[in-house]
Amino acid sequence: MSTRRELANAIRALSMDAVQRASSGHAGMPMGMADIAQVLWSDFLRYNPGNPAWEDRDRFVLSNGHGCLLLYSVLYLTGYPLSIEDIQSFRQLGSRTPGHPEYDLPLGIETTTGPLGQGIANAVGMALAEKLLAAEFNRDGFNIVDHYTYCFCGDGCLMEGVSHEACSLAGTLGLGKLIIFYDDNGISIDGKVGGWFRDDTPTRFAGYGWHVVPDVEGLDGEAVARAITAARAEKQRPSLICCKTIIGYGAPDKQGTKEAHSDPLGVQEVAEARKFLNWPHPPFVVPDEIRAAWDRRQQGAKLEGAWRDLLARYAAAFPDAALEFQRRVRGELPADWRDIAARTLQELLKQSAPQATRASSLAALNIMGAALPEIFGGSADLTTSNSTLFKGAVTVTPDKEVGDYLHYGVREFGMTAMMNGIALHGGFIPYGGTFLTFSDYARNAVRLACLMNVRVILVYSHDSIGLGEDGPTHQPIEQLSSLRAMPHMNLWRPCDAAETAVAWALAIERHGPTALVLTRQAVPQQTRTAEQLANIRRGGYVLIDCKDTPEALVIAAGSEVGIAAQAVNTMKAAGRRVRLVSMPSTEAFDAEEAAYRERVLPRAVTRRLAVEAGATQCWWRYVGSGGRVFGIDRFGASGKGAEVFAHFGFTADNIVQQIRGLLED
Repeated sequence: MSTRRELANAIRALSMDAVQRASSGHAGMPMGMADIAQVLWSDFLRYNPGNPAWEDRDRFVLSNGHGCLLLYSVLYLTGYPLSIEDIQSFRQLGSRTPGHPEYDLPLGIETTTGPLGQGIANAVGMALAEKLLAAEFNRDGFNIVDHYTYCFCGDGCLMEGVSHEACSLAGTLGLGKLIIFYDDNGISIDGKVGGWFRDDTPTRFAGYGWHVVPDVEGLDGEAVARAITAARAEKQRPSLICCKTIIGYGAPDKQGTKEAHSDPLGVQEVAEARKFLNWPHPPFVVPDEIRAAWDRRQQGAKLEGAWRDLLARYAAAFPDAALEFQRRVRGELPADWRDIAARTLQELLKQSAPQATRASSLAALNIMGAALPEIFGGSADLTTSNSTLFKGAVTVTPDKEVGDYLHYGVREFGMTAMMNGIALHGGFIPYGGTFLTFSDYARNAVRLACLMNVRVILVYSHDSIGLGEDGPTHQPIEQLSSLRAMPHMNLWRPCDAAETAVAWALAIERHGPTALVLTRQAVPQQTRTAEQLANIRRGGYVLIDCKDTPEALVIAAGSEVGIAAQAVNTMKAAGRRVRLVSMPSTEAFDAEEAAYRERVLPRAVTRRLAVEAGATQCWWRYVGSGGRVFGIDRFGASGKGAEVFAHFGFTADNIVQQIRGLLED
């Protein structure tokens, strides 16, 4: 029978061989944490390589994602659909084993990691989703939601501030089925971390309200097993297992040094490591007996089979709950979703007076949130300002496990990364609010949401200089263009209640990230035909038209649509042929067929003006070299919103002058 160390050495050998072959990568962490991985994946983790998407599997997150060869090696060894050729093609173009693990659930990879610390926050979100789903669906004797979330992290993850945001909240919420392993090896890229990282990590986490297992010998499998058993026995608090390891363990001349972190060991050092580890096998060869000891396909199928038997008995006892649970974890909207969306739009169309789109957003949420139990909201300490707490929502607290809203506190980055974890876990559609300018704090988590293309809804209020007195620190300028530049992002900046209702419906329907950008100040409601209402979902549409071919096109978004509408109507009254296009979503418009885009923005009309109270970059592709963009490429100013708008020229009179100048040019 293979020993624990022999099984762990398979990870070490595959990792150092793959890094050496690629001449790139990080073998040090997999070699240091191999014994921990062996214990977890062999003795504790519940998973089925034959069905990586099994709903009640334990979740595993590799926050220190540079050590991805640990994960790739374990997936290969345990029987997931990853081949030795995939390991051999590590970091090569088109490979299934890129330089940091990317979300690939069919392969067993739960989330994209690499930017340090975010995996921890993803894991917190997953553990929260498990706790909420269990509280909602489990019944006495029928724990159909009953799994752990495990996470590996390193010094770099704990240096990143997002780890503080997420772990502080995890302790407050008492996420007792979250277990994090800290790879305490004392080395980062620059060398020994003692020169820049001397935190008392166990005390820090104890202060968060965590259960801490300190000073675990990470190279001793039995010590690791005892630590995991102790962590699983703690039901009320998340657990941190502090594992003392040696980076690059087994490489006799480089272990415990920065050279083991992110460089290939070298041919000679790999050869010496094979001797040190008593691993005489050729590169990428794992003996059959070790492969057989690692293989978990039969055990995994048995675990899932037992759960499916439990689910079948649950369905017999609670048929309605079972159907709802299965719908939720499949990510399907309810059968009457179209009716809900239509009812929301019709209700918001009753709004005739000017209204801030953040208030229109809340009106939509009051209907949709009550009708969709999978909606899970929150705000980064701006609930009232963001208008994100819908009527009837129940706030989750340390004492209340069933709910659909969370006060994240001042944690924009942690909130967004947790939302990614909640979405990845399944069963929920998370949304979270903050001010648009503070999306910068959450920037990298937003980017990872886009990279993974997960369904999260980012509610960003206070969208422009129109927020007024808080001044330039709070007035976003470049954020709109920046978010629109992200691949896979759909950004909606609605001009009134109708566009807000449509934007919310599309965000819920979309399996990808959506940013809803909303005003603080009231905006007028626009009049539309049924065709115009239907065309809102296309991202851009003709709001005000003229007879015959237009002389000029005006394109506007958000609160500037109302100002542009006044200007266009003034020009029409003067006998000029001007068309106004409302474009709440450039991404949705760009995805439309060419014929529709040509009908809205005919190429023959080259006199074009785009109007938006933000940076101008993203609009030039719509107006061309013969057009103009009226925006703001400087920081804002403090003052009352209407006065600040006027100061920067966002008035109907000035837009009239802009159109006249365009026509006379």
